[in-house]
Amino acid sequence: MMPLCIFILLLCQVLAVETSGITQDSGVITAQIGENVTLKCLCQDDVVTYLSWYQQSLGGKPLIISTRMRLNTEASIFPAFKERFQVLAREGINDLMIKNLRPSDSATYYCGSLEFNAIEFGQGAFLHVKASLSNIHAVVHQPTLQPLRLGESVNLSCTAYAESCAREQSLYWFRHGAAQPVVMYHSAGECIQLSNGQSHMKNCTLNLTLKSVDATDAGMYYCALASCGEIVFGNGTEVKILVEGSTKAPLLLVYSLIVALAVSIIILLSLAFIMYKLKKKICSVCKGTASHVACSAAPDVASRDTDIHYAALSLNRTSERHRLDDNMESVCVYSRVKSRK
Repeated sequence: MMPLCIFILLLCQVLAVETSGITQDSGVITAQIGENVTLKCLCQDDVVTYLSWYQQSLGGKPLIISTRMRLNTEASIFPAFKERFQVLAREGINDLMIKNLRPSDSATYYCGSLEFNAIEFGQGAFLHVKASLSNIHAVVHQPTLQPLRLGESVNLSCTAYAESCAREQSLYWFRHGAAQPVVMYHSAGECIQLSNGQSHMKNCTLNLTLKSVDATDAGMYYCALASCGEIVFGNGTEVKILVEGSTKAPLLLVYSLIVALAVSIIILLSLAFIMYKLKKKICSVCKGTASHVACSAAPDVASRDTDIHYAALSLNRTSERHRLDDNMESVCVYSRVKSRK
């Protein structure tokens, strides 16, 4: 049983995934104007006292949306968000529902917790509210990228063609489903006024440099243009990391543990079957169901020792007892006496 427990523990350690105190939706979430959306948040830390939600628009400061005690299902919504924001609260669950989405709801939403006067935030989720018909003419282009090797560096390029706007035009890099904040880089970019007769159009570029990449840098990177009150996303650039040899080792270890676990179970079942058969045979001898031949053969074997003498004892049975044992074999009882010279 001990080898089985050891293999199970090792297998659990290989497959175990660490979880943080705050788990929330992350990456880029896209929804249409007028829809309802729910951002999920789960707190697994029992010492947390307060849970909250924050909204941070692109280029803006964080604004608190709601706050509540972890054991209280009623949340306090701040006045600016009371109309369309609602917290779906249960113990440890702090989901945020936004009704009748508007373009101004496009922002990064963070679920936060208060623990011993320290505030912890989740990864953050960027909510992109799209209009069915855009009021601006803009295109964001991202080229595809070849898989990278560990330690290599790369520049992720982004090119945006957009019409001029009275408001500031900014480019952003987003990373989908990362353990880091969803908004990675913000800049006005380098914009050049096109001189081919389309004076109202601009060509903007923004690069993101990844140095000495490792496995944690893998993922989908999105470039987005904020212009004229709207946000236009590119198709995304997927960063793949080639980890030579290292990806096969954990899989090989897992397969080896599974095979060893299967072998251990087979051995344990075989031992259990053998023990069952032995126990059944011993019980049959104790109950007198064993063959009389086994009893009669004992003197023949023991007679080889000249110093050992056997005497067969015949037990007198009453007639009533004799009738009960008619269907049973005779019982042989031997005593052994060794003479000393």
